Amino acid sequence: MQTLKVLKDELIVILVAAGPVLELRAAIPLGIAMGFTPVQSTILSIIGNLIPVPILLKILKPLFDYLGRTKMFGKIAEWIKQRTLKKSEKVEKYRALGLFLLVAIPVPSTGAWTGCLAAALFNIEFKYAFPAITAGVVVAGLIVFILSNQVVAFM
Repeated sequence: MQTLKVLKDELIVILVAAGPVLELRAAIPLGIAMGFTPVQSTILSIIGNLIPVPILLKILKPLFDYLGRTKMFGKIAEWIKQRTLKKSEKVEKYRALGLFLLVAIPVPSTGAWTGCLAAALFNIEFKYAFPAITAGVVVAGLIVFILSNQVVAFM
């Protein structure tokens, strides 16, 4: 029964990290609060944050192209596009390196999901986008790990 609880807790951390808003910035502290070590929490969060990346890189461009042509979702798709483009000047200029930087700095409205959207909007090929986003997620995970450790040590 204890094994099921641990698996359930691991799944919660992974799902929070895989989600589009909180990502690993919230999943790592959540995992620590749930009783995982900072290392366990970071590993689970990085895995969770990377799960949707290949799928998003494949579907976002065609999805946004389609939604942009519909009456119902055209304005929403355009708003998301413009919002992402504002945060992504470096991505346009530096391509994969810019994508890495966008994902690696764990501040609100950056992360793997935003990186995937930026890759789609700037037509960055999967073979460049996926490694850049993966490296960015790992660096962001390490930054949040270090910050979380400082908070835990302080308490």
